[in-house]
Amino acid sequence: MCAHVLVAEDDEMQAELIRRSLLLEGHAATVVHDGRAALEAARLHRPDLVVLDLMLPVLDGFGVCRELRRDDDVPVLMLTARNTEDDVLLGLELGADDYMTKPYSPRELMARIRTVLRRSGRAAERREDPVLRAAGLAVDPVRHEVRCEGRPVVCTPAEFEILLAMAGEPDRVFTRHQLLHRTRGLDRASTERAIDVHIMNLRKKLEADPRRPVRLLTVFGVGYKLNSAAA
Repeated sequence: MCAHVLVAEDDEMQAELIRRSLLLEGHAATVVHDGRAALEAARLHRPDLVVLDLMLPVLDGFGVCRELRRDDDVPVLMLTARNTEDDVLLGLELGADDYMTKPYSPRELMARIRTVLRRSGRAAERREDPVLRAAGLAVDPVRHEVRCEGRPVVCTPAEFEILLAMAGEPDRVFTRHQLLHRTRGLDRASTERAIDVHIMNLRKKLEADPRRPVRLLTVFGVGYKLNSAAA
């Protein structure tokens, strides 16, 4: 069963671990780090499942679940560092389908996700295409393929991870640190300047004029974003 899973987790290392585990399971994943972004991503991508941390900034997991339940029946698996009975009961009363208490193993989380997806039948019913599409790009996390306006684009593993992150959240500005985390992780020696090189190489492959990019834009002093208006 291939599903699109929205991960709302403010801890970037935990979020990346979940994202990579989902990809290994054959799922597509969109990652956000605050509650408001979670609601926006849910409305934009219509995921098959939301993995929702309770302790999110801007809007906490309870608030996100409450808002989701007003107009959607998407399954919600809550993650919490608090295992008091009141927290668990409130989450379930708001409509969460399951919950896990931190710390947890990625293997156990994937098993819970499979159970919730199977029980909901949402992914099977929709047969949603896992390919992420934005700015004339199609990024396939299952086949590990990229197309630009229909033509295949050969990418290195790091370039693919950058496009996968950006296509999952078009118009979001990613810092170099965040993109480095997506491509190599924080436990390996590298520098944020390596991201500039990857972006430069991607522009050569994706832009009509790499010196005047319209897809992969620089946000000076911050980082890079994928321009959804480009096509």
